[in-house]
Amino acid sequence: MYILVINCGSSSLKYQLLDMDTRNPLAKGLVERIGLPGAILTHRAANKEKEVMTAEIPNHTVGIQLVLDALVHPEYGVLRNLGQIGAVGHRVVHGGERFAQSVVVTDDVMEALEECIELAPLHNPPNIAGIKACQTLMPEVPQVAVFDTAFHQTIPPYAYLYGLPYEMYEKYKIRKYGFHGTSHKYVSQRAAILMQKPIEELKLISCHLGNGSSITAIRSGKSIETSMGFTPLEGLMMGTRSGDLDPAIVSYIMRKENMNSEQINDFLNKKSGVLGVSGVSSDFRDIEAAAAQNNMRAQLALKIFAHDVKKYIGAYAAVLDGVDAVIFTAGLGENSGSMRDAICEDLDYLGIHLDDEKNKVRGEEVDIATEEARCRVLVIPTNEELMIATETLELVS
Repeated sequence: MYILVINCGSSSLKYQLLDMDTRNPLAKGLVERIGLPGAILTHRAANKEKEVMTAEIPNHTVGIQLVLDALVHPEYGVLRNLGQIGAVGHRVVHGGERFAQSVVVTDDVMEALEECIELAPLHNPPNIAGIKACQTLMPEVPQVAVFDTAFHQTIPPYAYLYGLPYEMYEKYKIRKYGFHGTSHKYVSQRAAILMQKPIEELKLISCHLGNGSSITAIRSGKSIETSMGFTPLEGLMMGTRSGDLDPAIVSYIMRKENMNSEQINDFLNKKSGVLGVSGVSSDFRDIEAAAAQNNMRAQLALKIFAHDVKKYIGAYAAVLDGVDAVIFTAGLGENSGSMRDAICEDLDYLGIHLDDEKNKVRGEEVDIATEEARCRVLVIPTNEELMIATETLELVS
């Protein structure tokens, strides 16, 4: 079966068409600047040169129509007709407490997704727009929603509740939800295969490190604790997000800088993190380059980040009562040997010892621990599109 995976942002749309018999992508691409001047579609079919097209793309429906046209194009398409698409899997950021697993989209599901908008006002509306566009353009094709939050619905109440009056949870559902669940689930399953052990026997710490970063403690294939919380702002310092803060800092900055709630939210989400500390960039590659040139603030940003990750690994090893493997994934985790080394330094007490030569790897699936190390250290490139397609296939089959 061919499955189309759609990931809609507010002004962008990533897609991938997968052949689930081989689990290989047939085509992938990106629509950028939806609703803005200069919109562009970059499409690449397997074993072909990429095609770049400009067009007026006022909304997601027009964007998805362009994607479908590209997939059946006589020159750079990969399908004879759209009837070959067996299902569409959609990444949906927030499923709240309603969804602990992926679901086939129905009217009831759409209504529940609308109710989750206030929990993820920046992400869920474009996710919903993508589903509606596909329903309009492919009314006979099953649509499946795969949630970033679903994997973390196994976290127990004592780990997901905050120290607030319980009424805040009852009235507003304020609790830890966690994100990057599709990625954490994928790499944990791959880890079990690489280690040749049943996932039910493993204690894993998954480190999804990139512009957005989160760490998850996984026991027996289930999330039991994660660093992101009610929103993706909690946890590690990230590209532009502050991460964990003393809550009193928020009102203090608001008073000192004369900010309102929208301004402080923008400040903490878009102007903080390694960008704010380094003054260089939100891209870790730029910061590493600046640090190599003895930029003190860039060096400090990297040290803070490595310290944060190390702190969470230690905490989650305690929660898990030991750890069999630490997994590094996403852009920074997969590609930065120096960051992996900085994080794993002084974690000997957990049985973590890196092989310096193996740690030079970039973007490959490999165990970078020494042979005698008690705890394995795995680099596993994430593949959220394949995970979404796999869950979609299971539901529609």
